[in-house]
Amino acid sequence: MPGVSARGLSLEQRKQLAVNLTRVLARYRSILDAYIILVKKLSDLTGCTQVVDIGSGQGHLSRFMSLGLGLMVKSIEGDQRLVERAQRWDQELLQALEKEEKRHPQAVHAGPRHSPHHVVRWVEPTALCQELLLPLETLPQSGARLLLTGLHACGDLSVALLRHFSCPEVVALASVGCCYMKLSDPGGYPLSQWVAGLPGCELPYRLREGACHALEEYAKRLQKAGPGLRTHCYRAALETVIRGARPELRRPGVQGIPRVHELKIEEYVQRGLQRVGLDPQLPLNLAALRAHQAQENRVVAFFSLALLLAPLVETLILLDRLLHLQEQGFHAELLPIFSPELSPRNLVLVATKRPLGEAFSLLETEHS
Repeated sequence: MPGVSARGLSLEQRKQLAVNLTRVLARYRSILDAYIILVKKLSDLTGCTQVVDIGSGQGHLSRFMSLGLGLMVKSIEGDQRLVERAQRWDQELLQALEKEEKRHPQAVHAGPRHSPHHVVRWVEPTALCQELLLPLETLPQSGARLLLTGLHACGDLSVALLRHFSCPEVVALASVGCCYMKLSDPGGYPLSQWVAGLPGCELPYRLREGACHALEEYAKRLQKAGPGLRTHCYRAALETVIRGARPELRRPGVQGIPRVHELKIEEYVQRGLQRVGLDPQLPLNLAALRAHQAQENRVVAFFSLALLLAPLVETLILLDRLLHLQEQGFHAELLPIFSPELSPRNLVLVATKRPLGEAFSLLETEHS
């Protein structure tokens, strides 16, 4: 499972875990920093009355919380096209529920249905977004209590959630991060004073990018031992050709080349050269390329070592966020909430402004 749950650890044990992680990562950084391309796949807690969902992959979480749980949900997304698509899906689901209710009235929950309120807004990681905190509806007695959620909130969006948690309107937070390589540097990591003070806490882009890989998916590919595994070897061979032609051009991004495993290595290199703006007709040393291809198993073994270490990077990033919340006096846990085979980013950072045990007791009382 990518990452490690911190549940059950005391504050001092969590701090010590951060120390141990930085030491291990410093020792094996040369493996983690190696450049091998991977083709990757990439509830209502404290009596909250309204939910604000940030940047969740086309409104699926918002749709479930509003139409499935009957909560009032505001969904904030920066892409107008994704918002329009989410609204269409909302309407399609509502129509399907109405049809099902007519066919089987006893089988469909007859409670109130609130469609998500979708807002197009860009949330800055360093500034508070007032739209985030405006309630959909003010309750007459106690006012709105907001739960902030983010399901696979990309890069700095997860950091923005943490910054907004200190606002008085917000009583709980549930955040599942993603795309750690897109974190601002500095600003996105480290957040806690404890981790920032540790020697070797730095996590450059390559290490954070590796932390987003799908360990379980790659394990299945290893078991099948299919030809798709040669992708890494081909990319490594391409890198040697690029550096021979343009030594200053290191680690350029190469757009995906379809059906790599069906290509000869020289065909892949020619297409790759074209994708990075170099002449695809450069003279190639076919003997050298064949020698690279013969190292395929060694490349796979090396990449597997890097992938085994990558969850430590994710753990350190998430542990830093947890400690950041605890340093401010909040209560926080880091928990696995679903199988990593469903999504490799399966650890949720849960935070409240009252002890979590009390929060769960209140939840049970209000639902009884």
